[in-house]
Amino acid sequence: MNTMDGLSFAVAVIPMLIAFAVTLALGPVVIPMLRKLKAQQTERDDGPKSHLSKTGTPNMGGIMILAGVVTAGIISALLGYTEVIPVLILTVGFGAVGFADDFIKVKKKRSMGLRAWQKFALQIVIALIFAFYIMHVHNIPLSMKIPFAQGHFLDFGLVGNILMFLFVAVATVNGTNLTDGVDGLSSSVTAAVALFFTAAAVLAGSGTAPAGSAMLGALLGFLVYNCHPAKVFMGDTGSLALGGFVVGMAYMLEMPLFIPIVGLIYVLEVVSVILQVCYFKATHGKRLFRMSPLHHHFELGGWSEEKVTTVFTLITILLCGVGLLGYWV
Repeated sequence: MNTMDGLSFAVAVIPMLIAFAVTLALGPVVIPMLRKLKAQQTERDDGPKSHLSKTGTPNMGGIMILAGVVTAGIISALLGYTEVIPVLILTVGFGAVGFADDFIKVKKKRSMGLRAWQKFALQIVIALIFAFYIMHVHNIPLSMKIPFAQGHFLDFGLVGNILMFLFVAVATVNGTNLTDGVDGLSSSVTAAVALFFTAAAVLAGSGTAPAGSAMLGALLGFLVYNCHPAKVFMGDTGSLALGGFVVGMAYMLEMPLFIPIVGLIYVLEVVSVILQVCYFKATHGKRLFRMSPLHHHFELGGWSEEKVTTVFTLITILLCGVGLLGYWV
């Protein structure tokens, strides 16, 4: 192994170990604290009956993920990998929006936190800060590599690229948010996506590799407490942060067109909700799926939570392989 190979290996592994250790260590501290603050999950009465037992499980565990990612990310940035900073901006920024949403629900003891327009406005502001930063500090355009067409990019011009970026950011965040509905599902699926972007960053020689590695480690640490039966849920604090991470890595690597490939589960979750609502309105009360988002459809069809998480994660892993192929072909 030459020096560059050794450096790449270290960049890909050390942040993962740091983030894993931080997230794992926070479990025994944060989970009891969330219980004390009564930051607890309230399940829908019309949802899968098996989920009613989850009521009272601590929520807002996404702060554990953020702590692990930020710790490893800051250390990496101090060591010269400044490309992790914009990824942290989008991850922490969107996570902060989710935290505000979760906190209001707990403080006001109500099911609704931030209003939809408030969430949307905050996400747009944070996304624009990220776009400005990467274009003016890192000189990274918002153009997009076309999968399976090496050297070819999709470019709509400055205004068009910004509008496309905002659409991708909001859509992806909604996808990661909707995927968080089964024990370990969003954590496992996004861990696979994080591994994909880490590998792509290392292969491209990008300094964003530590950010991807840190997220992978944090999610693995969180899964110790989040796998079925979950001792803690990530809440919007975590699910929105995951969306910010995916978008941040994708745009730093100029790979947003790869999100529908490696993040197909996110896409299907969003589409299932849209189709369910449209079909319900068009047919005056009939349903296309047993329940949406998509993972609940399979649960009501007899799948256990473990099976849903395993199958969806395996699909994501296979699609990440397709994504890596599309990166080089």
